[in-house]
Amino acid sequence: MPATVICPSRAEEKLLRKQGFILIAGLDEAGRGCLAGPVVAGAVIMPPRLKGDWVEMVRDSKVLSPAKREYLYCHIVSMAVTFGVGAVDNEQIDSMGIAPATRLAMKQAVEDLTCQPDFLLVDYLKLPDIPLPQKGIVNGDALCFSIACASIVAKVSRDRLMSKLDMEYPGYYLAKHKGYGTALHVECICQKGISPIHRRTFAPLKGMIDGL
Repeated sequence: MPATVICPSRAEEKLLRKQGFILIAGLDEAGRGCLAGPVVAGAVIMPPRLKGDWVEMVRDSKVLSPAKREYLYCHIVSMAVTFGVGAVDNEQIDSMGIAPATRLAMKQAVEDLTCQPDFLLVDYLKLPDIPLPQKGIVNGDALCFSIACASIVAKVSRDRLMSKLDMEYPGYYLAKHKGYGTALHVECICQKGISPIHRRTFAPLKGMIDGL
């Protein structure tokens, strides 16, 4: 029996608006667990009233097909009050660690917005470097509409970037697996070696390097 897919709610946003917050930004990341490429964050401020069949289709980006993510991305960015994207590359990830790199990408995404939000709804994390009221929500990309929209923006932005990197680093099939540690990706690394965009501190890459 297939697992139930949760429809994200706008309850958090409604509650915050009752408290006087107007510009409420959802934040999420994509690529945190990848072996190659950057971690990318999306920040989105959606208007309180939205119409269209697409609104009811919004979900955590991980449960959507690539075609549906692209479709929803176009609606989200066209209807958003503003949206922003941040990216931290593999060298910075290796230098500072994935958790600080993820927070930095989210900070960049907030800074990329054309207006400063009043409140941040963040998937799981808190962002101490951003002096704004905020709430970290566990499974926020599945439960909260604004965070789900941000997850789609982050995922589509990163997937497009990885498709471009696939042309720069052919033979790793980056456009197919987007840098995640699939069997195909690991096999390509074993055959071709570690590229300049791989995260050298991540297993199994670190073990390959240590074994040399």
